Amino acid sequence: MATSRTAVITGASAGIGRASAIALAEKGWHIIGIGRDQGRSAEAELAIRAASANGRVTFLRADFDSMADVRRVVREIVDLGARIDLLVNNAGGVRNARYETVDGLEATFAANHLAAFLMTRELLPMMSEGSRIIAVSSEGHEYCAGMAWDDLQTAKDFHPGKAYCQAKLANILFTRELDRRVGPLGIVAQAMHPGKTASNFAAHADAQMKRHYDTLDCLPPEHAARTIAWMAEADEAGLPGARYFFDMAEIAPAPQALDDEAATRLWAESLAILDRLGIA
Repeated sequence: MATSRTAVITGASAGIGRASAIALAEKGWHIIGIGRDQGRSAEAELAIRAASANGRVTFLRADFDSMADVRRVVREIVDLGARIDLLVNNAGGVRNARYETVDGLEATFAANHLAAFLMTRELLPMMSEGSRIIAVSSEGHEYCAGMAWDDLQTAKDFHPGKAYCQAKLANILFTRELDRRVGPLGIVAQAMHPGKTASNFAAHADAQMKRHYDTLDCLPPEHAARTIAWMAEADEAGLPGARYFFDMAEIAPAPQALDDEAATRLWAESLAILDRLGIA
């Protein structure tokens, strides 16, 4: 049993994040869960503690619509002093309309991509050879032909599904560039598709997407959590990085997700956004 490994899991208050935290806690991992809603976070912490093989559970709160709040919770994680063996960037979702965050960013892009980008970069000093980073993307990336470089915030042409699919493409492109940078250090960056999951994913979606989601034959969150827990430990999910998984097997993402020039540009564009916010 592993008793010294530490996993940071975002969006751990419900759904896939909570199920993944429980799956890893059962294996003896120290879980650092992050959630937004106070009530769901408290309930999740109790459930994870009940499942934990060693009782090592830390639960923090953060709003991933705010880059300042992401940086604050990163500082709290750093203050815990633990080496991070696993970072699961799971937090995200879809909106029913275009909302601007406190930073003036489109909320879907901010929560699904930029928050994970910022958190990962700032937690890298807490990682070393053998650490793994998992991005929870989606097959939705297949429906985005490419990043809208002149409109990343979808100010000109917003549609909830379009914004979400672009963010999920960004997850995989970010993983590719991240792997190029940290792979030589022995840190593994991978992405995964969780499958159609019965969770609160569409809680803030528009009526059309909610109706569509209601028609799907969804799997329980534990199904996706099984793949995440496997990716955390399995040799088959280790080096090389920049791969894409579903149901405990490597699969091929859409061609636009393999564009290394786009991956490098997304990293630069993300840094530029953070710089404009005074955060980079």
